[in-house]
Amino acid sequence: MSVATAPASPGSIRSELVGARLPSWAPYGSAVAAMGLAVLLRTLLDWTGWATTVLAAAALFVIVLTAWSIGIEGRRQAKNRFATTLIYASFLAAIVPLVLILTYIGVKGFSVFSADFFLRSMNGVTSRMDGGGVYHALIGTLQQVAIAAIIALPIGIFTAIYLVEYGRGTFARIVTFFVDVMTGVPSIVAGLFVYTFLLLGFGMRPFGAAGALALAILMVPVSVRASEEMLKLVPRDLRDASYALGVPKWRTVLKVVLPTAMSGLITSSLLAIARVAGETAPLILLTGYTASINFNPFSGDQATLPMMVWDQLGKRSGTTSNDLTEARAWGAALTLVLLVLILNVGARLLARLAKPKTS
Repeated sequence: MSVATAPASPGSIRSELVGARLPSWAPYGSAVAAMGLAVLLRTLLDWTGWATTVLAAAALFVIVLTAWSIGIEGRRQAKNRFATTLIYASFLAAIVPLVLILTYIGVKGFSVFSADFFLRSMNGVTSRMDGGGVYHALIGTLQQVAIAAIIALPIGIFTAIYLVEYGRGTFARIVTFFVDVMTGVPSIVAGLFVYTFLLLGFGMRPFGAAGALALAILMVPVSVRASEEMLKLVPRDLRDASYALGVPKWRTVLKVVLPTAMSGLITSSLLAIARVAGETAPLILLTGYTASINFNPFSGDQATLPMMVWDQLGKRSGTTSNDLTEARAWGAALTLVLLVLILNVGARLLARLAKPKTS
């Protein structure tokens, strides 16, 4: 029995099983045609700036490729190609700004990187042309994030364990509701809460641990939600096998569920830490800022990397080419980005080491 096939259209590839298909170079040809049309429209309509031209080229690419696909492949395959194109476009729309931001921060901040920049504070730096570095701010950020993690991560993980393993009924629904509410709380609200309750209520002055407490409030819902999802990924069969052997539930959670989900819990903890590492609004109210090194987070103002960026950008003059305030701000921002990157890479390595061994 023979299969009847229609003659192939020009510029297409025909298969007896799937019908006509666009050639492999079709997306590239559509991209070239879209860019040419966009440049032509820019010339004819006298557009200013290249942003409009780029957006027009992207829209024309989708239109050209979809129309070509409808003519050659039919409506069904054209819909699939259109959806695939939108997925790739969404990926590019997300990744391109991220790459541009990181590249810009890297170019602007790397110019001040040196051993002296990481080993000196801003204490005694009175002129914009003097040195100074991020040592005091780096110490403050590490201490405050560490204190916040010590407070928030156990609460978040234990709450997630309760919701996944034990949570039933009204109380569990109430906990879930308040976790969802806390996820959308603006950071300044957490800062105002701690400021009103702790600083005004007890007549205290700003200090580093107060900022850490606000960061912990912001970290808890992220930790709960992420840890909850990691615990739900543990196969139910592992729990049932443990129960069948007569192992109590608490021991099953401790010896089976947590080791299996450990790599995911480490990742979720680092996501929560990365969420608060760059917060600035609560710290303005609660930690103050000092140019000197303060190793005691429970007494006196303490600098952080976000606060140093805010401080330096507020002091820039822009009148001389030797003004280092803006450069130091970019350097502090790049240091913060690298710190979060190091934490994430470290979390990946720990997660790989903590992954259960399989035969």
